[in-house]
Amino acid sequence: MTVPSVLNNPGGRGRRIILWRHGQTSWNLERRFQGTTDIELTAEGVAQATRAARLLASLKPDAMVASDLSRAAATAGELAKLTGLEVTYEEALRETFAGAWQGLTHEEILATYGEEYAAWKRGESVRRGGGELETEVADRAAPVVLRHADKLPDGGTLVVVSHGGTIRTTIGRLLGLDSYLWEGLGGLSNCCWSVLGEGARGWRLLEHNAGTLPEPVFGDDT
Repeated sequence: MTVPSVLNNPGGRGRRIILWRHGQTSWNLERRFQGTTDIELTAEGVAQATRAARLLASLKPDAMVASDLSRAAATAGELAKLTGLEVTYEEALRETFAGAWQGLTHEEILATYGEEYAAWKRGESVRRGGGELETEVADRAAPVVLRHADKLPDGGTLVVVSHGGTIRTTIGRLLGLDSYLWEGLGGLSNCCWSVLGEGARGWRLLEHNAGTLPEPVFGDDT
């Protein structure tokens, strides 16, 4: 496997990328596929974002970028209140577009698109509901993350507020993993995060699904 040269940074600059999933929504609780549908946080989702923001603020981030969907934007807003950071909103950080799957519950997807779901879980290249491939999500999201990370000072920290599926594909791309292996990265619980650190041979996964206490994973990438 050849890792794209843009991911290699000999020596590194000691930068960190924190990829933070949004808080809980009503569709998360219903196990309903959200995709690019704009669903707001529940009251508990706001509380999750508030608690997580206190922890992330202690890491003294230098910059923050977020999906422009309201669940991610509201989550980012809680950290912005504590840090004073300006949030840059990027459409490219939205969740995977999943066409006909969007709005369906997990059970409805299995009943109607069972073979498609099974093929996706086997690691096959599948346009869920006629939507985006996971590699296409990485194609749009990972360059945006790298562009913002490149603006950091040496030793700086970027917070990326996005969605479970988009974060997983972005991590896989930045680590140089074959897309077949991305499923090996477990899903993120609501308002939990993963941390990538910059080393001599590129980005490394330092933490995954971090938070205060383990929580169930309810999301589009499960």
